[in-house]
Amino acid sequence: MDTTTPTQKLKLAVILGSTRKGRLCERVARWAAARVETDARFDLDVIDPATDAAAEIGRRLREADAFLVVTPEYNHGYPAPLKALIDGWYDEWQAKPVAFVSYGGISGGLRAVEQLRQVFAELHAMTVRDSVSFDNAWDRFDAAGALLQPERAERAMQVMLSRLHWWARALHDARAGAAYAEAA
Repeated sequence: MDTTTPTQKLKLAVILGSTRKGRLCERVARWAAARVETDARFDLDVIDPATDAAAEIGRRLREADAFLVVTPEYNHGYPAPLKALIDGWYDEWQAKPVAFVSYGGISGGLRAVEQLRQVFAELHAMTVRDSVSFDNAWDRFDAAGALLQPERAERAMQVMLSRLHWWARALHDARAGAAYAEAA
């Protein structure tokens, strides 16, 4: 049984959803991770399926209290490598909250997020309603990766992280009281 106190940090795994060469995902994930690093409620772990070994990913998913998925929208959906990462594990997702930072063209990746909500529901993960999305994302970040006109995204990220933390704490405490599978 975990004895983490309410004042201790929870582990938040930020997951990069793209493995494409030259991907914008790295810029968007760096922006999101920088926001998490300044949030005293979380310890950050960045998982990149393009560089991290599968065996390590499983352990890190298991250790996480919550997830923040950074996903592009490719052809009105989310990338296949992200689906493979999600489907590679089952218990590691259960009774944990998932939030999203998405990006893409005019929809800002929201179609990918809506599909991911269905997938995570099947894994018994709880998705946070609030999200951050970047429409026309290629025009939103400069060459160095800095977000242009960040005010709106910063506010949305603060709200999302607050709600993600609430769910992460509630589900962490519930898992500490009884394993999720025992509730079945």
